[in-house]
Amino acid sequence: MAPQSSLYTPSNIVRDLVAGLVVFLVALPLCLGIALASGADLFSGLLSGIVGGIVVAAVSGSHTSVSGPAAGLTAIVAAQIALLGSFESFLLAVALAGAIQIVFGIAKGGALSAFFPSSVIKGLLVAIGVILILKQIPHVVGHDNDPEGEMSFQQPDQENTFTELLTTFAGDIHVGAMVVGLLSVALLVIWDRIPALKKSIVPAPLLVVLLGTGISVWFGGMGEGWSIGTSHLVQIPIAGSASEFIGFLRMPDFTQIANPAVYIAAITIAVVASLETLLNLEAVDKIDTEKRNSPASRELIAQGCGNMVCGMIGGLPVTSVIVRGSVNVNAGGKTKLAAIFHGALLLLSVAILPRYMNMIPLSALAAILLVTGFKLASPRLFKQMWKEGRYQFIPFIVTVVAIVMTDLLVGILIGLGIAVLFILNSNLRRPIHRIVEERASGNVTHIELANQVSFLNRAAIEGMLNEAKPGTRMMIDATSSDYIDPDVLSLIRDFRDNVAPTRDVLVNLVGFKSKYDLNDVIQFADHMTRERQEQSTPDQVIETLRDGNDRFLSGNRINRDLGRQVYATAAGQNPLAAILSCIDSRVPTELVFDLGVGDIFSVRVAGNVVGTKSLGSLEYAVGVAGVKLVMVLGHTRCGAVTASVNLIAEGKDAQSVTGCQHLQAIVDEIEPSVTGLPDSLADRPVDEVEHLVDEIAKQNVLHTVDEILKRSDVIRNAVEDGNAKVVGAMYDVKTGQIEFLETNGLENQERAVTA
Repeated sequence: MAPQSSLYTPSNIVRDLVAGLVVFLVALPLCLGIALASGADLFSGLLSGIVGGIVVAAVSGSHTSVSGPAAGLTAIVAAQIALLGSFESFLLAVALAGAIQIVFGIAKGGALSAFFPSSVIKGLLVAIGVILILKQIPHVVGHDNDPEGEMSFQQPDQENTFTELLTTFAGDIHVGAMVVGLLSVALLVIWDRIPALKKSIVPAPLLVVLLGTGISVWFGGMGEGWSIGTSHLVQIPIAGSASEFIGFLRMPDFTQIANPAVYIAAITIAVVASLETLLNLEAVDKIDTEKRNSPASRELIAQGCGNMVCGMIGGLPVTSVIVRGSVNVNAGGKTKLAAIFHGALLLLSVAILPRYMNMIPLSALAAILLVTGFKLASPRLFKQMWKEGRYQFIPFIVTVVAIVMTDLLVGILIGLGIAVLFILNSNLRRPIHRIVEERASGNVTHIELANQVSFLNRAAIEGMLNEAKPGTRMMIDATSSDYIDPDVLSLIRDFRDNVAPTRDVLVNLVGFKSKYDLNDVIQFADHMTRERQEQSTPDQVIETLRDGNDRFLSGNRINRDLGRQVYATAAGQNPLAAILSCIDSRVPTELVFDLGVGDIFSVRVAGNVVGTKSLGSLEYAVGVAGVKLVMVLGHTRCGAVTASVNLIAEGKDAQSVTGCQHLQAIVDEIEPSVTGLPDSLADRPVDEVEHLVDEIAKQNVLHTVDEILKRSDVIRNAVEDGNAKVVGAMYDVKTGQIEFLETNGLENQERAVTA
C-alpha cells in the first residue's frame, strides 16, 4: 500500500481546499434534490451534507470518501416517513440506526467488505458514471422537471430515465440554461485536454460555476426564453434571522421509543446504509490515485456517529457517496480535509450566503457531474473486464445494467447475487484437485480437497469417488483444508468403510485434522515399492516421466507428503529409472518430472557425459537395483557444451583457458558430437550460435546413449532381454518442456511432450 499523505502537507492542503470547493459545488444541489426526492424538507438534505462533511469525515479513516444524503436511500426514507407517520419519529429511527452502525463497526463488521467481488465494485463505478450521463443531460439543457439527486430509473413524475431523455430531445429545453450547460461542458473538456491548464491551481469546476453565474445574470434582461428562472437555479432555504435558522432544526420524537416500527426502520436504515457505505468505500478506494485502503470498520463507526447527529438535529441518513467521492478524487483531493472543507462550505452557504448560492444555474453544476460520469464509465474499463473472462465480465455488466435500470440498492443486490452464483458455480466445478497416475499395478488417483469444502461440493465429490474403477488406489488429501462440511466427511467415511472395499479400491486419507473425527489411514504405499518396480515395464516408466513433465508444465503437480516418503523409504529403495543429467541448476530432475522421494536414481555430471564412475553408477542401477530405464537428459543452452564448442573451435585445451586440470575429460567426451562448426563463431549471429550449440547438445545426448550401450555389457544385456531401455531426452530451459529423442540407440524415435 502506498504511504498515506500527511494531512498537514502544504501542497496537500491546497489540493484539498480546491477539491473541497469542487465537491461542495456538486453536493449542494444533490443534497437539495435527494431531500426533495425523499419527501423531506430541503433543509434536512443540507444538514446531512454538513454532518457528512464535518462529523463523518472527522471520525473516518478514509482520505477520499465523502459522505452525505444518499440517492440509494430515497425510496426507503420516503417509505419509512410515511409508515412512521411523522418526520420526528423517522429522526428517532435514524439516531437508533446510527447507534446500531457504531456497534457493528466496533464488532469489526467492516470485514464484510473483503467479500465484495471486484466485478461488482467496478460495475458500481461504471453504473454511476452511466447514470450521471443519462440523468444530467436533461439538466445540462435546462430540463429540470426532476430533482438533481434523483438517481432511480423510475422517476416521481412517472417518467423513467430514457423517456425523460426523449422528452428533453423533443424540445423541452431552456435556451439560456442550455447555453450555460454546453459552454460549461466545453470548458471542462478543453481544460482537461490542455496539460498546463489541468495542472493549474485554479479548478475548472469553479470557473464553470463563475462563468455560468455570470452568464445567468447577463441573460436576466433578455426575455423569458433566455432568462434563467428560479426553477433552473439552486434553491437553498433562506432564513430571515438567526432564530429562524435555528428553527429549521428538528428534534426526534422520543415518545415513540417503545414503538416497534421505529426499531424496524432503524435496523432497515442501518443495514442498507452500511451496505451502501462499504460498497462505495471500496469503489472510491479503487479510483484513489495513491491506492490507499480505508479501514471499513472505522468507517461504519464514523457513519454511525453521523447518523446519530443527523437524527438529533433533523437530517436525513448519511452514507459514503460514490458521486461525491469520485468528484473529490478527480478534483485532486488527497486527504479527508477536502471532505471536511466541503462540509464547512455547505454550512457557510446555508447560514450566511444562501442568496448568492441561489444564483448558480443547475446546468453548470450538471455539466460537472456529466463530465465526471464520462470519466467513471470509461471504455477502457469495459475492455479490461471483457479480457478478464466471463466470470468477471458477466457479473460486471449485470451490475451496470441492473443499477441503471432499477436503482442503486436493488442493482447492487442483483449484481452481488449474480457474482455469488458465479462464485458458487466455480466452486462447484473445482471443489477438488484431481490427478490420475497410470501405473502397472493400478491407477493412483490423487484427490486434493480445497481450502473450504461446503455441502455444495458434496455432489461433485461423490461423483468423483463413484468414478473409481476396481483396483484403483485413491489418495484423499485434506492438508490444505480449513473447513470440511460434515456431510462431505460422512460421504468420505462411508466410501472408505463400505463402498471402496466392495469395489477393491484402496483409500489413503492424509491431512485430516482431529476436529473432523476422521483419522488418517494408509491402505497402500504412495512411494516406490519393489512390487511396483517389478510390475512396471520400460515403456510404462517412460510414460510416467512424460506424464510427470506434463504436470510440471501445466502446474498441476502432485501434492506429495515428502516427509512420509522419507520415512517409508528409509529401509530401502526401489527406483524406476536412473537419469544421467547435467549439473546445471536449471534442470532439477525430480521437479521437472514431478517425482517423489525414492522414485529415481539421479546421476549428474557437467555435459551429461559418461565416464568410468558415472557408468559404474548406471550399471549398479540396472544390474543390482533393477531399474527399468536409463535416461540421458541434456538441455538447451548448456554451459558445458558451449564451452567445449568454443574450446574446440579455437583449438585450445580446458586447463590452459580455465585452469581446471580435470575439465578436459568432459570436453573430450563432448568432442565427437561437435560437427559442422563454421570457420569463426565470433562473426556469427547470437541466435545462429545458440541453435548450433543446442543441436550439438542433442547429438551429445545421442552419443552418450550409444556409449553407454557400447561400454556396458550389463546394461546392453538388460536392453536385449527387454528388461530395460536407454533413452535420450532434451530439456528446454526456456519452456520446461522435455523432448524424448531416442530409444536404445537403435530407434530414431522423436516425440515431444506438449504442455
